[in-house]
Amino acid sequence: MTTYFEDVAVGDTFEHGDYEVTREEILTFAEQYDPQWYHTDPERAAEESPYGGLIASGWHTASVTMRLLVDGVLDDAAVVGAKGVDELRWRVPVRPGDVLRIEVEVEEAIPERPERGVVRPRIETYNGDSDCVFSMVGNVMYRRRDAA
Repeated sequence: MTTYFEDVAVGDTFEHGDYEVTREEILTFAEQYDPQWYHTDPERAAEESPYGGLIASGWHTASVTMRLLVDGVLDDAAVVGAKGVDELRWRVPVRPGDVLRIEVEVEEAIPERPERGVVRPRIETYNGDSDCVFSMVGNVMYRRRDAA
């Protein structure tokens, strides 16, 4: 069943996961999009970085979060895009072998136009130790049922 703007309420919560981040994926993403040495050189990262080893790019973590969000929440929603994100934070480094999951809570649902509204969910990504590794507040445009 398609979820429209009218179906979303402040306080609604969703969870979805588990996504394992691999060493190879960290290296491949970083080489292409964020080639800083602590994302691309495991030996140097283990010896010289304050993280004590290889870590994923924050943008990689954001991308995994987006994948989990689409698979777990947005895939069946009447979403027509987003206006951006607020409060984007990388809280704890993601490491090879971390298994990520998301928790989502709707903070606002704003009727914007006759054909759509904006839903503002707080999205938090957690690792297997229940550490919040990433968070953001989305500004997601949902179609309204009457306009569909």
